[in-house]
This record gives sequence, C-alpha cells and structure tokens, in this order.
Amino acid sequence: MTLHEIDAWFRSFLDMHAFAQDSSQNGIQVQNVNPDGTHIIKAAFAVDACLETIERAAKIQAQLLVVHHGLFWGKEQVLTGIHYRRIKALMDNDMALYASHLPLDADELTGNNYGIARRLCLSNIRPFGLWKGMTIGVQGEFDQSLCLDTIIRRLFPNGEKIQTLLPFGKKDIKKVAIISGGAGNQLQQAVQEKIDLFITGEIGHEQYHEALENGINVIAGGHYQTETVGVSLLAEKMHKELSVETVFIDVPTGL
Repeated sequence: MTLHEIDAWFRSFLDMHAFAQDSSQNGIQVQNVNPDGTHIIKAAFAVDACLETIERAAKIQAQLLVVHHGLFWGKEQVLTGIHYRRIKALMDNDMALYASHLPLDADELTGNNYGIARRLCLSNIRPFGLWKGMTIGVQGEFDQSLCLDTIIRRLFPNGEKIQTLLPFGKKDIKKVAIISGGAGNQLQQAVQEKIDLFITGEIGHEQYHEALENGINVIAGGHYQTETVGVSLLAEKMHKELSVETVFIDVPTGL
C-alpha cells in the first residue's frame, strides 16, 4: 500500500475528528517522495519520534515510521537544531512519519488504555477521563478483588519496574481507572468516581497528598512503558490486515 492508502486505513478506525483539540498534528507529519506511488512494505513503530528511533528505522530500511509522540505539536516549528536533524534523517532515507497521539490513547482496539485494561483482565470496560471535552481513558472492574502486587504483575508481565506506587487505598482492589502517559492531574476524576486504583504513566509532586488524603491507590507505570501498548497493538493490526512487515523499536527512557 502507498502512504496515502495507509493514511486512509488508519483513519478508518482511529477517530481523528473526535480529538480535534489534541495539540499533536495527527496523521502524516512527513511524507515520502512519492506518497501515491511508493509502496510501504516495511513499517517501524515506536513511542517517540526521536533521532534514535528514526536512525534505527532507517537501518532496517523501513519506509514508514509510526509513532505516538510525533514531531509537530500545535504550531509550525522552525527547522533548526535537533528538529532539523530529525527531519533531515527522515528525508535522507525517504522515510515517512505518521503520528497518532490521543486517537491512539483512546481507540478501543489498538489504544493504550483499552490495551492495558485487557492486559489486566478487567470486565465492563468503558470510557473514563475527560480532558478538554475529550474522553481519553477507560475504567473497569475485576471479577474478583486483587491486591496491588498481582495487578502490577499483570500490568508488566515481563518484570518492568513501575515508576511510582502510592498504596493509599483499599488492599482489595475492584474498580480501576486507566489513562496512559502523563495524566496525574486527572486523579480527581478517579476520586469522584470512587475508583480503588488509578493507573497512569507519571504523576506530579502534588498528587502524593491528593492521593493520600483521598485514600486512593495510584500506580504510575512510567510514561514510556504505558504507551508502548498502543503502538505494539497497532503494529500487529497492520501486519495482520495489510500484510506489511512491522517492527517495534524499543527506546525506553525510564520515565
């Protein structure tokens, strides 16, 4: 498929219009030389459009790099410094860049939050978490109450270390809300919904006392780690449905 055909495929299930207030310029951010003629036979997937992911994608001769965090946010940016070097690396290798930020967070099939909910084996999964009028997270329940240790093992079955644990709520956890990435400021919504455990990627200093005084458990699993889920699921879907070779490029930040 060509770049424009793949763009149409992405837009058939990633609801770009529902997240019009997303500061990310979702969709094609950098095209290849011939977006209607060059066939994409290998696509790389990564969380971040940084120089390392671009260079590693070039080494495996990918014609497309798909990321959660792209290069363009809200306004045009001058092509200087690292921004220039990243875009030059894409253009030197005739590699297109595609970004999906909030649409990928919220998608029911390939999204970070639904993906984490299914990994945890939650039931009755439904939308949660308003941000600028857009619902980006999910909530659900365990069929039987679980302890934090069991939940953490399900969240990261390969033994990845969580960034922060605030065990300030119930020991037996039933209701869970999830917003990947940097959603610590959405904690109050979890409190209002009487959630037992709020899972996000990272939290701020001020959320410590907010969680303690409201008696709620919080897992900050790492901004990066909680957002590897969506791009991995998206890569699987592309390979299965479009027969495009896909490769996930892992560049963890520890944050």
